[in-house]
Amino acid sequence: MSRILVFMLMISTYALASSGNAETDIVQRTVNFLLFAGLIWYLVAEPAKNYFASRSNSIADEMKKVQDKLKESASLKKEVLSKVVAAEKFATDLVVSSKKENKVLNDTIMAQCDDDIEVMIKQQAALMEFEQRKMVRSVVENILGEVLSQSDDSFDKEAMANVILKKVA
Repeated sequence: MSRILVFMLMISTYALASSGNAETDIVQRTVNFLLFAGLIWYLVAEPAKNYFASRSNSIADEMKKVQDKLKESASLKKEVLSKVVAAEKFATDLVVSSKKENKVLNDTIMAQCDDDIEVMIKQQAALMEFEQRKMVRSVVENILGEVLSQSDDSFDKEAMANVILKKVA
């Protein structure tokens, strides 16, 4: 139907066109322009509408893709932030546990050192006692040696006491 209408308009363009004389008619020119504009509209309107519609759809599709990527990056950001929070919590827990372990190890080492010091003090006291007994024994042996070397006549208690006092002093 529309093709028939276009065909009729094209024929009327030839029919209403001027015959070449110098007189011009504004009505005929206006009808010719309207027919030309209608023909152009008929031929160009649909492809132009399709082009702009497809362009709008492609822009909308690109916008949707960008929105999807934005949502995806936002979710990835949330995941990364949650991992960062978990890592920070792990780091604080690690610091606390390492401080506790440090204190336990320090206390263990200090207790071991205290025990070692006590053992060393006891060993030193035993060594000093041993050396004192050894010294007393050597003094007694020296005194007995001197007493026995002296004559048996003068071996009395006073002489023994004098010898012991000399050695001790």
